[in-house]
Amino acid sequence: MKVALTNVPPDRAEAIARALVTEGLVACANILPVRSIYRWKGEVCDEPECTLVLKVPARGIADLRTRLLALHPYELPEFVVLDIDPAASLPAYVAWVESSGVQSS
Repeated sequence: MKVALTNVPPDRAEAIARALVTEGLVACANILPVRSIYRWKGEVCDEPECTLVLKVPARGIADLRTRLLALHPYELPEFVVLDIDPAASLPAYVAWVESSGVQSS
C-alpha cells in the first residue's frame, strides 16, 4: 500500500478525487483544505488549495500518476508517494486497499 499526496485548486478537488475513485485508480481519496505558501518562478505565492490524500495499492502508482497528470490543472503538480509500514498499520485496512480492484497496466 502507498499513500500519494497532491494539492489541487479547491474548485477541482472533488471532481479529481471522484474521478480517481470512480475509475478504480485509488481505493479512497480524502480532501483536506489547506493554505499553501510557496515560491514559484521567483515569487512567493499564498493560495488556498486542497490536499488529496490518495490510498492506492503499490501496483497502481504508475497508472495513478499518469491519470492524475492528465486531470491536474497545474503546470507542475505535486505528486509525492509515501510508503506505508504494513506491520505498524491496521492489517485489515491495508488488505482492503490492496484488494481494492486497482490494476496496473
